[in-house]
Amino acid sequence: MPRTANTQLTLLLEAAGWGPAQFAAALRGIAAEQGLTLTVHLTTARRWLEGTQPRPPLPALILECLSRRLGRRITAHEAGFTRAPAQLVDPAWEADPVRKLIHLTHAELDPHRRALLGAGVLTATALALPARGEIPAAPDRPAPDRPAPDRRAPDRPAPDRRAPDRPAHSGRAAESDLEQLRTMASVFATSADQYGGRHVRAALAAYLAHEVAPLLHRPAHTRVHHGLLAATARLALLLGSICADSGHHSLAQHYHQIAARLAADADDHATLAIALRTMATHAHDLGQHTPAVLNLAERADQYARHAPPAVRAYTHVHLAVLNAHHDRHAAVTALLRAERLHLEADDEPGPFSSYPAGALHYQRAQTLATLKDRTGALAALTTSLRLRTPTERLPSALTRARLAETHLRLGHLEPALTHWQALLDAYPTLRSVRADQRLTAAVQHLRPYQRRADVADLLDRITERTSPPW
Repeated sequence: MPRTANTQLTLLLEAAGWGPAQFAAALRGIAAEQGLTLTVHLTTARRWLEGTQPRPPLPALILECLSRRLGRRITAHEAGFTRAPAQLVDPAWEADPVRKLIHLTHAELDPHRRALLGAGVLTATALALPARGEIPAAPDRPAPDRPAPDRRAPDRPAPDRRAPDRPAHSGRAAESDLEQLRTMASVFATSADQYGGRHVRAALAAYLAHEVAPLLHRPAHTRVHHGLLAATARLALLLGSICADSGHHSLAQHYHQIAARLAADADDHATLAIALRTMATHAHDLGQHTPAVLNLAERADQYARHAPPAVRAYTHVHLAVLNAHHDRHAAVTALLRAERLHLEADDEPGPFSSYPAGALHYQRAQTLATLKDRTGALAALTTSLRLRTPTERLPSALTRARLAETHLRLGHLEPALTHWQALLDAYPTLRSVRADQRLTAAVQHLRPYQRRADVADLLDRITERTSPPW
């Protein structure tokens, strides 16, 4: 049967000032940011304009591409995608964070719904904070010791936001529950650093769904309730970073946003600062250096102004990373300030109370590399690797990858091979998309030198180690 032309998509492309070929090129760029390879060309775009419905994850990529170009959020309905899959959760900042957390973590554990989680993409429009940069409070959030008044019509039942297969606890939440959440955050963070995020993703999602979310509905003193919200925010933040390490960037963005909302509800500005900084880091790592991302980093630093020095160093150093793309003087100033703050920090253990020196020097290297100081970046990476602890296996492997790439750019092939060899030795214990990507990049960097015996041997070993067994 003849298709009906998609006039809505045609009008959007006209507003964007794009022809089909330009649209296809922009779409390939968006996909590359998300780690996807698309075979989309002029003829593909023309078929969509003629009425062919793109298959997932293409609708989400198209909407993100148009939203960035037009500077506003474009919906599937507005683009004429009548059969585009509905979003699993509301991407708006105003959506209730506890409901989002329950929906997402249960979908993670459901094989039929899990596939939907990978259909989205990181949304640039969701990086912009609400008006005046304020994080909104959750709607209809009950007080710790009494239910909130029901503002609904009498014949409409209030929603049950508990995990669907977990009965409500009858006892009060106590300080011991809070301590358990803090301990588990350290356990999951250490495991992710040692072996990569994919090892613990399902376990952390299950813990949030079945153990943590029900705690938020138990009666508690205000101090304990706020502590539970902040601890849940940190666990959601860890799960978001694990999803990013697994290549699921849209889902990571949702969890980071949930963490920011919960931290705001808990009035925990330090955790909120960490959440906003993590969102900015995630976008930066995907190649976005826009004013919206810089604004996120600036807001993180503002929320951290009364936080301990370790948190302030953590937020301030990322200002240096992002400012390096815009203002050299601001980047150097921020970097020096972060280093001074780090010297003032106490070595209090914990993933949200300390900032490893190796991580600080890694960000110093990122800043200097953007400022075209490759020698300085090499020195910072070398220091970063030296300061990594035995539990930081994944960060150490990624640091070695960057060291190898930097050495090669400076013409130092032998030390580059040494670091890539060390990355390959660590690779079997890691389950991380970032580690996968760095080995893929190593192959690309080494191909011009493949006539050398030592390079050819390393390329063969990489192929052997990374190829599937069948």
